[in-house]
Amino acid sequence: MDAVLTSQRKSLILDLLRRDGQVIAKRVAEDFSLSEDTIRRDLREMAAEGLLKRVHGGAMPVAPELPDFSARKGLSSKMKARLGKKAASLVRPGQLIFLDGGTTTAEIARQLPREFAFTVATHSPTIAAELEHHPTASVVLIGGKLYKHSMVAVGSVAMAAISQLRPDIFFLGVTAAHPVHGLSTGDFEEAAIKRHIAACAAETYVPLTEEKLDHVSPCQVLSISGASGLIVVADIAAATIKPYRHLTAEILEA
Repeated sequence: MDAVLTSQRKSLILDLLRRDGQVIAKRVAEDFSLSEDTIRRDLREMAAEGLLKRVHGGAMPVAPELPDFSARKGLSSKMKARLGKKAASLVRPGQLIFLDGGTTTAEIARQLPREFAFTVATHSPTIAAELEHHPTASVVLIGGKLYKHSMVAVGSVAMAAISQLRPDIFFLGVTAAHPVHGLSTGDFEEAAIKRHIAACAAETYVPLTEEKLDHVSPCQVLSISGASGLIVVADIAAATIKPYRHLTAEILEA
């Protein structure tokens, strides 16, 4: 099989991975009328290139790397600013909004409206600090056990306090989004607290930088249809966002 056909085959495998959320080597070999060994070799090479994750019998989408909070501050700052501005435009006077932890939600905090009053709840001390000098935002800081990687409170104390709130909008931060596997993050407890906030909120919007799309982190938070909307940059490739447009979440472009 020459290099061109090999590259075409790998492209088809990636298409299957996006569509189905997994690739089963035996089934792909049958579909392509090739040996299973050939497909397994393709999967090994693609895993070495960081395109997918090898699992028994096939492959799954690759999980994104999880740099710590300090390292994430400098990533995709212009894109995050655009997402933050679009998200902040959804806020209305008198609302209670809940801001998740993370560097993208920090951009939302910086761009929140200053011409009317509203309340921000958050379980992130860094997000609360962003609002120290905001002229019209009241701030409710949820406490609990600090998960330092994301600088958010988790655990039963945080859960109990969040249960008393009914946010109008929850701006959810995740590390990965996939049409099949949904919205996910890297920590079990953090995923649980995010899910709980979403259950308490009237609407949940998810700002997503492009590198998070088509990836899967270990702990699912919600299905894509479990969110009210996804916020992405307007110049994202049409082919990249197309699988998400068929789901029930609204796609908002920044």
